[in-house]
Amino acid sequence: MADPISKTEFLRRLAVRMNTDEKIAGQWLDGVTETFYEAFKEGHGVTLQGFGGFYLDRRRNGCAFKFNPGQKLKALFGWSSTYRGPL
Repeated sequence: MADPISKTEFLRRLAVRMNTDEKIAGQWLDGVTETFYEAFKEGHGVTLQGFGGFYLDRRRNGCAFKFNPGQKLKALFGWSSTYRGPL
């Protein structure tokens, strides 16, 4: 597996993608992550259509954080997928 990219590099790429500066991209990223935290604290999962779903699997002795990738992401890694569009 390739090395992970840093938050700084991610923000640089996001800023280019959004045609904005890194400060604005950082505000968006912080807003998204805080919204995830709020949803999880309330006991909700989060599903991003086309990307996947994040949820807490509650168990007797605690809980586990889970991610269920969407079809496009599964296709990217060659996993069984019904996705047939461009990657």
